[in-house]
Amino acid sequence: MNVKKFTAPTSREALRKVRDALGVDAVILSNKNVDGNVEILAMDDSSLGSISPEPAKPKHNDSELRFNPQGAGLKARAQSTEILHGLKSGLEMESLVSPGEVAQMMREIRSMRSILENKISEISWINTQQREPRKAELMREMLATGFSASLARHVIEKLPETEQSNNGLDWIKSILSRNLSTISNESEILEKGGVYALVGPTGVGKTTTTAKLAARCVMRHGPSKLALITTDGYRIGAYEQLRIYGKILGVMVHSVKDEADLRIALAELKNKHTVLIDTVGVSQRDKMVTEQVAMLSGSGLDVKRLLCLNATSTGETLSEVVRAYAGAGLSGCILTKLDEAATIGGALDIAIRQKLHIYYVASGQRVPEDLHIANKQYLVDRAFKLKRETSAYKLQNDELPLLMANGNGDTARLEVSLG
Repeated sequence: MNVKKFTAPTSREALRKVRDALGVDAVILSNKNVDGNVEILAMDDSSLGSISPEPAKPKHNDSELRFNPQGAGLKARAQSTEILHGLKSGLEMESLVSPGEVAQMMREIRSMRSILENKISEISWINTQQREPRKAELMREMLATGFSASLARHVIEKLPETEQSNNGLDWIKSILSRNLSTISNESEILEKGGVYALVGPTGVGKTTTTAKLAARCVMRHGPSKLALITTDGYRIGAYEQLRIYGKILGVMVHSVKDEADLRIALAELKNKHTVLIDTVGVSQRDKMVTEQVAMLSGSGLDVKRLLCLNATSTGETLSEVVRAYAGAGLSGCILTKLDEAATIGGALDIAIRQKLHIYYVASGQRVPEDLHIANKQYLVDRAFKLKRETSAYKLQNDELPLLMANGNGDTARLEVSLG
């Protein structure tokens, strides 16, 4: 690594010397005041590729392993931090650089930091596979159920040593169960009553789930205590489908098209014990989601929104759905289509990450039989039974470090209870 030192009375003069000698792509390693002058250490950007972790010195003899991946990763992180700090300092001092150039350089810095962090994470997991093969096996197990790499990594890294020799899977299941939030019984809805709106994208089963809840309310309190409202005026036959359910149950179904209609309907139904609102399905990427949230929030009453999550969707899709429908806050969620899902780890993962209160799980079309109170232990056990068994989706040993490196970004934001 060819590092050069430049000294001048001012920062601007020193930076000009750097630019004249090494060009505009020079890398600033450090700058400091020495005896009243500014001293800058810099190198040509082509020399950056020569930076690499140095092999650890042998402790006993030359036949022993010389490379320590964990130590090398820490050293690489320290080197990268020093380089990035120098680059940032140099940019802050140079008033001749345009804002566009500064923005471009900062993007490059962030990109380089991300690459270095991913590489360090990859090295770390290669080291983990060598030293603690049971952790690597449990990691593959969690990923096969559909849990995200960041959640799996966070849990596996906290695995006690005593549990590694005792399978470890039971401990992981207990941690996941502890971090799932569910209702203990149906009294939270059926006895308390109130206004509940089922929301979510098209095709997640909102209307059928509304009918299942309606049937349970009628069985508990009778048809006179329940009212049904639909905001779905877009789909052909949407109102008719709910009206048929209402006719079977002996419950009137009201149709509303906007916030004003909803206010009037809720005012007329204020004597009802429970009001269930079946909303129109909207893609999470449609601006109508925001309008729907605003309509329900501006109804004048405390409308509790329950998000229907399709258990067959991928974790990335479910994350998008939750972010789009969260608004001012969701009361909870209902997991639908469990009977169709190849894996359900992704649905449980998003419930843990977003701290969603799971009310029910739906696993079929029968009304009201195929609706059940969410049981944490059952859901976690089911997740590990529905692992990806086909070879195309199984992770090999050399693929795990790459996946863990890419899934490293969200780990710091997780708040998972391990106590």
